[in-house]
Amino acid sequence: MTETPERGGSDRELTRRAVIVAGGATAVAVGLGGALAVEASADDDTTTADTCYTLTSETVEGPYYIDADKLRQDVTEDQDGIPLTLTLKVIDAETCEPLKNAAVDIWHCNAVGVYSGYESSGSGGGGGPAPTGTPTDTPTGTPTGIPTGTPPTGGPGGGGGGHQEPTDDSRYLRGTWRTDKRGYVTFRTVFPGWYQGRCVHIHVKVHVDGTWTDAGYEGGRTCHTGQLFFDEKSVLLTEDVEPYSTNTATRTTLDEDTIYPGNGHTGGLLYLKYDRKRIARGVRGRLTLGVAPDETHDGS
Repeated sequence: MTETPERGGSDRELTRRAVIVAGGATAVAVGLGGALAVEASADDDTTTADTCYTLTSETVEGPYYIDADKLRQDVTEDQDGIPLTLTLKVIDAETCEPLKNAAVDIWHCNAVGVYSGYESSGSGGGGGPAPTGTPTDTPTGTPTGIPTGTPPTGGPGGGGGGHQEPTDDSRYLRGTWRTDKRGYVTFRTVFPGWYQGRCVHIHVKVHVDGTWTDAGYEGGRTCHTGQLFFDEKSVLLTEDVEPYSTNTATRTTLDEDTIYPGNGHTGGLLYLKYDRKRIARGVRGRLTLGVAPDETHDGS
């Protein structure tokens, strides 16, 4: 997507109204094998009316974004994992009006922490498994001088930092789709895995004022760049399910993560529904994103 310069928008008040997320946003269980028995829910919200609220937190884009070139709702491709139906509603946080025909991007790693387009980087860009064994030599000499250069950003796995160019043509677990007249968009994917330095998450962008074409979404402006997060109860249940159980990377918890803003659903924490005893059958996730459509937030 080529972004046009930011328009001069009206000043927005710093204080917004309180949030009640995803009123009546019941996710359709696409691809989850029909009815889904629900025994577990992460702070489920049963409100049936939308309410205005503060802006959803902006976060860094991360190094693994690839400009929208896959217009699709099912981004799974050949990836194994727990089916995840993700439903998002996009609204103007000031007026509470739904944003229709906005372009929503999602992208995330697979069950073992690998991003499509960057497979040669290993798990989350971490460069593969850690060295094993015990060093046999003892360092000698005394370090001299003062270290120079700029420390890397984002920590292990590149949770922050600048954009990296893709290393291959794979594009699984990435896709773009438009919001409907009520501001809703639904994706089919798999529950993400993890890699060293980051908790389990999904990246998301919202674009407005562009043009939909057969080739993709052209022009416009990115009004929101964020990340979607999963509560610890659900992530712990996935650890016993293949192929998540084969992931040997050290997992960062939600509280340990340096990107998660720690402010619950306003910060991207998803509402989840699943059967606690059979999470492998599928998970439904949903959230309302309150954005500022006349502003630019590209995650840089």
